[in-house]
Amino acid sequence: MTSTVPDGPWPAHDASALRKLSDKLDSWSDKLNNSIATSAVGRWFKLEGCGHPLERKGAKFTVEVRAGFVTFAAMAYILSLNPAIVGSTGGPCTAPAGVDRSTDQTYQLCVQRVRQEYVVTTAALATLATFLMGALANLPLGLAPGLGVNAYFASVVGQYGQGGTIAYGEALAAVFVEGVLFFFLSLIGLRQWLGRLIPRSLSLATGVGIGLFLAFIGIGPAGIGVVGGQYTDLVGLGGCQDAFKDENGYCQSRVLQSPKVWLGVFGGGVFTALLLLYRVRGAFLWPILLVAIASWPRTTNVTLFPHDDGGVGDAGFQFFKQVATWTGLDLLGPQNIEWSGLRNGHAWLALISFLYIDALDTTGTLVAMSRAAQVYDELSNDFEGSSTAFLSDSFSISMGALMGSSPCTAFVESASGISEGGRTGITAITTSFLFFLSLFFAPIFSSIPSWATGSTLIIVGSLMAKNAAAINWDYAGDAIPAFLTIIGIPFMYNIAYGLIAGIVSFILLHNIPLLLGAIHPKLLPPGWSDLKEPYSVASTLKPSSKIDAEQLVGLNSPRGSLKSEKGEADVEFGSEAAAAADAALAHQVSLLQRDLQSWRAFLPPWLRKLLRGERKFWVMSEGEISLALHGRRVTEMRNLNRAQQAARDRAELRGEMRQGPQEGGLVEDVHWAEEEERRRSKSRGRSQARRPRVAEQDAIEEDQEAEQGAAKEKSA
Repeated sequence: MTSTVPDGPWPAHDASALRKLSDKLDSWSDKLNNSIATSAVGRWFKLEGCGHPLERKGAKFTVEVRAGFVTFAAMAYILSLNPAIVGSTGGPCTAPAGVDRSTDQTYQLCVQRVRQEYVVTTAALATLATFLMGALANLPLGLAPGLGVNAYFASVVGQYGQGGTIAYGEALAAVFVEGVLFFFLSLIGLRQWLGRLIPRSLSLATGVGIGLFLAFIGIGPAGIGVVGGQYTDLVGLGGCQDAFKDENGYCQSRVLQSPKVWLGVFGGGVFTALLLLYRVRGAFLWPILLVAIASWPRTTNVTLFPHDDGGVGDAGFQFFKQVATWTGLDLLGPQNIEWSGLRNGHAWLALISFLYIDALDTTGTLVAMSRAAQVYDELSNDFEGSSTAFLSDSFSISMGALMGSSPCTAFVESASGISEGGRTGITAITTSFLFFLSLFFAPIFSSIPSWATGSTLIIVGSLMAKNAAAINWDYAGDAIPAFLTIIGIPFMYNIAYGLIAGIVSFILLHNIPLLLGAIHPKLLPPGWSDLKEPYSVASTLKPSSKIDAEQLVGLNSPRGSLKSEKGEADVEFGSEAAAAADAALAHQVSLLQRDLQSWRAFLPPWLRKLLRGERKFWVMSEGEISLALHGRRVTEMRNLNRAQQAARDRAELRGEMRQGPQEGGLVEDVHWAEEEERRRSKSRGRSQARRPRVAEQDAIEEDQEAEQGAAKEKSA
């Protein structure tokens, strides 16, 4: 009997069919992207090819939708984690005095109901907040009740409502007032200025620190579980099977022997890295789905639902089998807010803590994510849609209080979707839609295991770490605060605390030498004028690169190239009309620049428009678009220069490595480079010490040269 097995590894007709199918899918995707880009939806979200002056490069509908799936997959753990943290307070549940709430069955049934309702609250709040961020601010960010601030919320209320400083209703009142205050501060533009006042080195360091924070989450118990298995060492090895863990979840022996860990490492980590290496679409999404589906069957060693005689595994599987369900909000809601609690001093202390933790957390996250999404403007030290983004965040905080939740904040896991290609609000709207579905399909969406997303967080953290190369490491006054920010965010497990460490150290290292220099210029440290990055509060009021208004219009306006085929008269008329329009636009740009050089720079754009008498204060004027285009061009050129410099450095390093050590030449080159650096350092130190007398000495030398020249001419 003849064998029908083909000679090659893959039948030719099958490969051809797959190529045709792939080509058809690509063609269909391109048609869909083009049709949506040219529609009103594409113009609103500034998709590539929409014709909007500020369209975002690489923003395509299908890519945005895929990025939204990745962001949701990375954030889905909050559906189970937030109810566990905030639900530990007991919420509105009460018990008679003297009753042990931890053992009272009636109270525990109430707590169980509260946790189930918190799943709905978390999903509903994430749906609302993320939709507002995408539809109004046009940013690819996901929002939900934030980690860290929800732990603080639980600590001030106490477990089962005992041991805290304020009651549950008082905490909700503090959160609601926080949202109102943030909304007012965002409306007048002060929250935007908080982001602008952060020095460039700290802004870059925040992105790196958030990357390490993501990696720390991904490698720990909330991720693949490689570390965090010991009492004495927070980063000690873990990854043991459940049978070898104590009651607190710490490994007693046999670390790194859990099949779940290795499924996350290879199925999530190595597979994702290979897909990224070959630039496969959906490189973050497919491994997450693969690991999640592999973890659902109960007959495997990597199951999410182990048989445990009515324990967490059995309860989770019973919930998972429901597939679709709905839980109403009977216990949680605005009726639990105790407004009278605002007379309590402890409530105001909690409010102040909520304010500074959430302000720094959200500001740092938004700035870092906008840099990653390439919507940050280095000219204005701001990002596109900042006013609306802060307003959406503030509104969501107050709405969260009405739903009985802790404050809502932007999630650093949004970096996963941004790394997948998300650039616009369509990514956020897709994530919001999936959170909306989770209201009804919570059993499915809340069953994505942590080891499915842990490796994704680690890889995203590695991608965000590239910002460290742009930090000024040559001057200790910039390098030390940046380093404290980088290590503070992951090790303190809080973005706000790490940023506080960086800001305080920057203020000290910046202002103490400034005061000493005011006493005598010699007391300024070496490198103050040539190595330190320039920074002052006043400098944030002015554009870092001033440009003539007419030149700016010539760069950005297409009217100057107006052409006509109907005759010379039309051409002349068109030229006159174009010149008049460009002159009006130049006048508008000059007014905007004048505002940025005055006290009006502190005001938000909409208020500056009202003061100038513009009625449509919510629409970007042509002058604002011209300035934004110029800022985008400057940012792109700076990024391009950095990329080219990095490419030159890599090429030079490759050339040196290919040559290898020839007769000790490489070692001699290294010694010569070290000696040259020491010589330059000494030279900088001497020039710094002589700097106060340089101008005076130059003037004396010029006078002496003039006298000598006059004497020579006289003698001649």
